[in-house]
Amino acid sequence: MEYIKRFARLIWGLMLCSVGIYMAIQANIGLAPWDAFSMGLSYATGITYGDASILSGLVIIGIDLILREKIGFGTILNTILIGKMVDLLEYVNLIPLLENFWWGLGLLLLGQSIMCVGAHYYISAAMGCGPRDSLMVALGKRVKRFPVGLIRILIEGTALLCGWLMGAKVGLGTLIAAVGVGFILEIVFRLFRFDVKAVCHEGLLDTLRNWGLLRQRSAKAAENEGKL
Repeated sequence: MEYIKRFARLIWGLMLCSVGIYMAIQANIGLAPWDAFSMGLSYATGITYGDASILSGLVIIGIDLILREKIGFGTILNTILIGKMVDLLEYVNLIPLLENFWWGLGLLLLGQSIMCVGAHYYISAAMGCGPRDSLMVALGKRVKRFPVGLIRILIEGTALLCGWLMGAKVGLGTLIAAVGVGFILEIVFRLFRFDVKAVCHEGLLDTLRNWGLLRQRSAKAAENEGKL
């Protein structure tokens, strides 16, 4: 039952993150670094945003594995589901691409707020970080003379530059997304009384092992009840 609840939190969190990213794209005032990279890759290759996000995520997971960083069930689902959910929302086209800056700003901030709530549910499931966060952690462990914040800036700055060179829209919204999300995340975590530092993420092998043990215990309990 515990794993079902955690899995539900994970999926719900990823759905909210997808909605937030979609709203930020439709705001049309500038994309966040990794969104810009995925959108730029989409323009350059002709594939959808979601497929570009999945492709880049899988490459980063490969790098994480090479760097011996823990990959969880949530890491894989993050890579696959968010991109395809955004594609689905774009296909349904519930929100048109906005042309007014102020409406776009409001939509961007609302999208970021929803995404931060989603991050709370997704992270609290403790089933693995996203591939890009794992990359930041892995590099931080190996380049200890640089603070993690600087490493994150360098990673996202590289992603943003590549996305811009491939044609993604970079604007004031990009700066707002980069700076504002930290403040919104802090507010959301305080509202939920959530201490992100206390979360101990479970690796994929750990999840499979624990799930197998739980099933064995359930089977034995059912067998004992049958004997009674």
